[in-house]
Amino acid sequence: MTGSQGSHEEGQLSMTEQGATVWLTGLPSAGKTTIARELAGRLRSEGHRVEILDGDEIREFLSAGLGFSREDRHTNVQRIGFVAELLASHGVKALVPVIAPYADSREAVRKRHQSVGTAYLEVHVATPVEVCSVRDVKGLYAKQAAGEISGLTGVDDPYEAPEDPDLRIESHTQSVRESAGALHALLAERGLA
Repeated sequence: MTGSQGSHEEGQLSMTEQGATVWLTGLPSAGKTTIARELAGRLRSEGHRVEILDGDEIREFLSAGLGFSREDRHTNVQRIGFVAELLASHGVKALVPVIAPYADSREAVRKRHQSVGTAYLEVHVATPVEVCSVRDVKGLYAKQAAGEISGLTGVDDPYEAPEDPDLRIESHTQSVRESAGALHALLAERGLA
C-alpha cells in the first residue's frame, strides 16, 4: 500500500480498513435497526467507516416499484446484497438490518461475498413474534390484525429463520447495548473490529 497507509505491509489491511457486510435478519420490530445503529456508533468511535443500509430507505430509493411477492423480495435482497458487497469491498462495514425472509435469498448474498473474498456475517435477531407484535415499531402488526394489510412477514407470510447464523441475538432477553456488544465481539473474533 502507498500513501497514508504505507506503514502497513503490502496487501495487509488494518481492522479499521477491512470491510465487511453484517446482515441482521429477523422479523419486523425484532430490533435489527436499533442494534445496527448502536453497533455503528461504537465502530465509528473506533475509526471504522460504517454505513447502515436501512431496508425502508432501500425500498424507497433503490427498489421503488418492487412489491412483496417472493420474487420481488428476492430481487430487493439481491440489490441490497450487491450494494453491501460493493461498500464492504472498499473498506466499509456495511450493516444491513433487513428482514430478508427467505433462506435462499440470503444464501445467494453470502455466496456473492464468498466468491470475491469479502467478509460476510449473518446475524439472526431472534425475537419472538409475540414480542415483536407488542413492540410494533411501525404499526404493522396492528394493521395486519385489523385486516388493513396482508403479507406480514412471520404472521401471514413466511419467515425462514437461519439454521446456522454466525450469531443469534435474542434481543428480548438482553439490552440493545448487550446485543451490539455481542456482535462487536464476533467482529473482533473475526479480526474485523
